[in-house]
Amino acid sequence: MDAEQIQALIELETEAEHLLLARNQMVEIDKLRNGNREALTALRRRAKTTKSSVSSPFETLMREMERSSLVKEVCSTCGNHDPEEKTWISFPGSDLFVKVPFHAAHSVLEKEQEKLDYEMKILQSQVKEKSFVISEKGGLADKVSPGIVRSMVALSDKS
Repeated sequence: MDAEQIQALIELETEAEHLLLARNQMVEIDKLRNGNREALTALRRRAKTTKSSVSSPFETLMREMERSSLVKEVCSTCGNHDPEEKTWISFPGSDLFVKVPFHAAHSVLEKEQEKLDYEMKILQSQVKEKSFVISEKGGLADKVSPGIVRSMVALSDKS
């Protein structure tokens, strides 16, 4: 093997390490997302609401305008539940539990869920990119042809 081949193998190995690291990060983020989803579901059960059980702000606005001139905003998670009722919440990455108002607890969880969803999309795009680079360098040539990998990487979600 000459120096160019060794350098190409080193670059391929580096890309493969980055790919494995991104996949492991995806697994960890997915575990956090699942935990948040479970916590949000538990809070919704406690408030006896679902994502769609509470009317939209527009429907609430129209209903309230019919009755009076004052508009009461209803949180889709809290519903008619007391938003000031204290609820235990743990902070990610620590063993610290704090009692916070119900509305604040689910708001924190929903924001964290959005952040984790965003990080997951970034990692998914990195995995696609790294897979494509490895394929172009011939790292997957014996398993999958580069044309197939290119077509799979070019796919995009419509969500």
